[in-house]
Amino acid sequence: MGKSMARILIVDDSPTEMYKLAAMLEKHGHSVLKAENGADGVALARQEKPDAVLMDIVMPGLNGFQATRQLTKDDETSHIPVIIVTTKDQETDRVWGKRQGARDYLTKPVEENTLLKTLNAVLVG
Repeated sequence: MGKSMARILIVDDSPTEMYKLAAMLEKHGHSVLKAENGADGVALARQEKPDAVLMDIVMPGLNGFQATRQLTKDDETSHIPVIIVTTKDQETDRVWGKRQGARDYLTKPVEENTLLKTLNAVLVG
């Protein structure tokens, strides 16, 4: 797929973060799907099969770690790369995120070029 347009699901309960991430992606030609919590994110991913998921951790109900685990352990969605995007920058969180199946882990505020580089890497392979 490389640099061509992808459908990216953003799961984040902060309207500000959602707006910032969506703006960066849309500027580069990607289309954006949005979910405000983990449960909706999992449901939408199953339904829409996006090319990648950007997952916040701290959300009401199902948190990002749990949602990531559900997606990566389910045959229907395990092929979809999940990138955790969070304000939590502890090494333990990073390790735990990877253990849940996340392909990468970015801390907010995310630089636009970092986001796109990480996304391109998971979209390619």
